[in-house]
Amino acid sequence: MAKKETKPAEQTPAVNIEEALNRSEQFFNKNKKIIFASLIAIIVIIVGGMLYKSKVVEPREVKAAEAMFPGETYFVNGEFEKALSGDGVDYIGFEEIANTYGNTKAGKLANAYAGLCYAQLDNFEEAAKYLAKFDGKDEMASPAVLGALANCYASMEDFSKAAATFEEAAKKADNALLSPYYLFQAGLVYESLENPAKALKLYNSIKFDYPNSKEAQTIEQYITRVSSK
Repeated sequence: MAKKETKPAEQTPAVNIEEALNRSEQFFNKNKKIIFASLIAIIVIIVGGMLYKSKVVEPREVKAAEAMFPGETYFVNGEFEKALSGDGVDYIGFEEIANTYGNTKAGKLANAYAGLCYAQLDNFEEAAKYLAKFDGKDEMASPAVLGALANCYASMEDFSKAAATFEEAAKKADNALLSPYYLFQAGLVYESLENPAKALKLYNSIKFDYPNSKEAQTIEQYITRVSSK
């Protein structure tokens, strides 16, 4: 999955910790909607195959899958309140689906949907709770949900947990598209945590392990900055 990324403006190596923190916070505030919205594409792409497969497995999977369909439409159309809580007619909402059918594949996916809805509504505490419950093995969706969870932690200013979760997302992705993206975000957070050595390690990983990635094209300026600290 390609992510849209806004790079921080180039700065001199003399940037202090307070400036690094402000830059990191601004990065998350400016990009959180884009980051969460981009996950919609991943979820929608995989949901068709997942729900179709679940329909031929067992009746409980069928019920969970059928309950999901109206919510997907609300979700894609940006009606996050309805997608999350239901429409008061015949759709119960992702939150209720996740709580009722949590042990099914569709129910687990509903946790991701519910978390993304809460994130879009700026309720990051609830978003983190549901995103953390998602237990998927899809090689694109699983790290993407972890990335969304990391952004929730960052939005709640729990930067230590955010950095660790970004690293986990990069490791789970294990590809040249998502991994350098999450490593870069983790590096920014470690800078805000006054840990330039850890940030440098991640930036060097981008440079040497993913030299053809978009992040690698400008990573040298970040390496220079943290190397001076």
